[in-house]
Amino acid sequence: MSEEVEPILTVEDITLTFDDIVAVDTVSLELPREKLVAIIGPNGSGKTTLLRMMAGLVKPDRGTISRLDDGPHRQNGYLPQEPRFRQGFTTRETLTFYTRIAGSDPSVVESLLEVVGLTQASSMRVEELSGGMLGLLGIAQSLVGDPPLTILDEPTTGLDPGMRRHVFEVIDGLVEDGRGVVIASHDLELVERHADVVGILDGGRLVAEGSPEVLMEEYEADSLDAVFDTVTEIEGAVTVRRGGT
Repeated sequence: MSEEVEPILTVEDITLTFDDIVAVDTVSLELPREKLVAIIGPNGSGKTTLLRMMAGLVKPDRGTISRLDDGPHRQNGYLPQEPRFRQGFTTRETLTFYTRIAGSDPSVVESLLEVVGLTQASSMRVEELSGGMLGLLGIAQSLVGDPPLTILDEPTTGLDPGMRRHVFEVIDGLVEDGRGVVIASHDLELVERHADVVGILDGGRLVAEGSPEVLMEEYEADSLDAVFDTVTEIEGAVTVRRGGT
């Protein structure tokens, strides 16, 4: 029997409320190595809030988030929905800046550029980059410090189909390299094709979880898109819940 691998991050019964709105409601989830975990759900279902708590940017009101002590590495990388970089810097200069902040060796910049496919754009200034290139730069920035977990919030939003596929191929490479990746995405076709685990969030609650294949079998659906429609219909597509209700 193979030895069970400890998760990089374990979320247990976390809840977060803004005023009287329950943004995330008693969510539990494990993020393993070498797996892509995709969080999907309607707009306003709590995906970004959940990812921000996983990244350590927001503390839950209740529940715990446990991280694997993985040595001197940065605990996790995080890419927000709309990454912003200082204009006037080139792609290479931007990553060099982040390596210095993280106390990393700037020599890793070239390999980061290669990982995300921006080597040919290394001398382009940030303001010259397309939306897709900015997203790739954001992924590269999230890898500075060699974190075991990378958290990506809607990295394919607004991109053309070719660039969306490229972003998921880059993510596949991160997983194959031994990292854990968690992504929030509305791109259900690519999530179905690439994700190892899918969690469906609705009204701040994790209402379904499993591999795309298991979810499609459980809900007798021929696609993850159909599973999504079925689950959110069952749950009433409740995207706002009030505290104390």
